[in-house]
Amino acid sequence: MPIVPLIDLSHNKLNGPLTNLPNAGYSDVSTRRFTSGIFLQNNLFNDSIPMSLCRRTYLELLDLSRNRLSGKIPMCLANLEWLGTMIFSSNQLSGVFPSSIALKCSVLIRLNLNDNKFTGKLPRALGNLQSLVVLDLGDNQFSGNIPESIGENLTSLLVLRLHKNNLTGSIPQSLCKISKLHIFDVAYNNLTGTIPHCLGELNGMVKGSVVLVDTIDDIDDDQNVIQSTKGVDLEYTTTLQLVYNMDLSSNNFFGEIPVEITALSMLMSLNLSNNLLSGGIPDNIGKMTILESLDFSNNQLSGMIPPSMVALNFLSHLNLSNNNLSGRIPTGNQLQTLTDPSIYAGNKDLCGFPVIKNCSNHEEDPTIVYKKEPTKVWLFYVDIMSGFATGFLGVIGVLFFKKKWRRKLFMFVEETMDKIYVVVVVRVAKMKRGRETI
Repeated sequence: MPIVPLIDLSHNKLNGPLTNLPNAGYSDVSTRRFTSGIFLQNNLFNDSIPMSLCRRTYLELLDLSRNRLSGKIPMCLANLEWLGTMIFSSNQLSGVFPSSIALKCSVLIRLNLNDNKFTGKLPRALGNLQSLVVLDLGDNQFSGNIPESIGENLTSLLVLRLHKNNLTGSIPQSLCKISKLHIFDVAYNNLTGTIPHCLGELNGMVKGSVVLVDTIDDIDDDQNVIQSTKGVDLEYTTTLQLVYNMDLSSNNFFGEIPVEITALSMLMSLNLSNNLLSGGIPDNIGKMTILESLDFSNNQLSGMIPPSMVALNFLSHLNLSNNNLSGRIPTGNQLQTLTDPSIYAGNKDLCGFPVIKNCSNHEEDPTIVYKKEPTKVWLFYVDIMSGFATGFLGVIGVLFFKKKWRRKLFMFVEETMDKIYVVVVVRVAKMKRGRETI
């Protein structure tokens, strides 16, 4: 059977076992001329992953996601001299994490095994995959501790997603060394301990630290990372490098929210809900000016809501319910638009808009107290504007030097405008027809 560099049968309704696949890829790296890969995602293939996939020695991308495949990952895949991306997500694969792949596939850029039925502990050998940019092992049944080797060796990670497993122990301090990290998701596990203060040192989530990861451009645009943002599961694809999320929700973390976490000024979503956190909300949380979603619900937080929260001008989803917060709810700016009283439900000592309980006359509005310190407020907004300028120029700089990103952005804007145009034309036509029938 002839060798072809690429097979793409994705997004069809093909079914049955994966048999008689033609040879794809290259037998020698020196013969590589085009992108090599096998794209079989979004079909109805079942049965196990065939051993025949191991025939080639050079394969840039192997995507079998969103099928009905079962069984274990063939050990022989570890014998490929070059395998850049392995995406097996959304199947029914089982067994333990294949340590042989972690030991031998050192050039892997992306590894997606999420949404399967894998069990067992995560091996320390994961630290050998030092080229990884995306590691998504979420929605499985992995147990045990998070290996220290992930933080010690996988310093190029952009995405670390261990969402919804059975992981225990605490967050390793070594994870704070992943300086390029944009998405950190360990939600829905059985993790415990305090939230490490050193998470504030994740420079990839700080303004002025624009991280360029060239290898992410080589990842298939059809692939995604699922993130729960604003209470909804969203899929990010081509915009992956522009997403900054941290989700530590639904674990057993206790202690106070580290004030250092407010230094992560590029975060768009921060979710610490459903834990055992106590103490107050950090006073300077208003410095996280890009936050769109903030969820601290179902903890044991106490004290007043910091007045600096009125500076979160992009905030569109807020949940502080079921804590022990007290005092007057700050008002002004974006907080005025968040009128759902359920945001603050379960805090019996909170008062003021939008909850029903009125504040007594002696309870001064914290935002007024905030305004009584003009020097601090002035410096606070200078800090906000300088941060905004740095972030804005950083994004513009990236678009200037990255032609591929610039092209994708313009294509996205053009497609969006086309969709808006079609909707407007259709609605106008319907209105005209309605008038004609009158």
